[in-house]
Amino acid sequence: MIKDTLSRIEAAIGKVQAGNAAQKDELVALLRKLKDELAALPESRRDEASSIGYFTEAAAHEVTRGSSVQLRNLSISGISYAVKGFEASHPQLVSVVNEICMVLARMGI
Repeated sequence: MIKDTLSRIEAAIGKVQAGNAAQKDELVALLRKLKDELAALPESRRDEASSIGYFTEAAAHEVTRGSSVQLRNLSISGISYAVKGFEASHPQLVSVVNEICMVLARMGI
């Protein structure tokens, strides 16, 4: 399930009109890092990781459909909330998700 979600996020990034090629490349690289971090998660934490994936997918969806700033911000806030439980046990995963959010913000998303 996580792999499918990440694939959909990657496809959504490819459709983003905002930003430049370097920023999109950075997002793709960060997504690879995120995949690596998620692959290293113990089975007991997979449900929580799925929540992160769903919120990230929602943010990517809102960006690609050109929705309101409020909906985009709400979906990005959802990502932040979902990763709070990982801050202590998986700091690298949280760092990657935060970097993704920062790149999206720099792109005006």
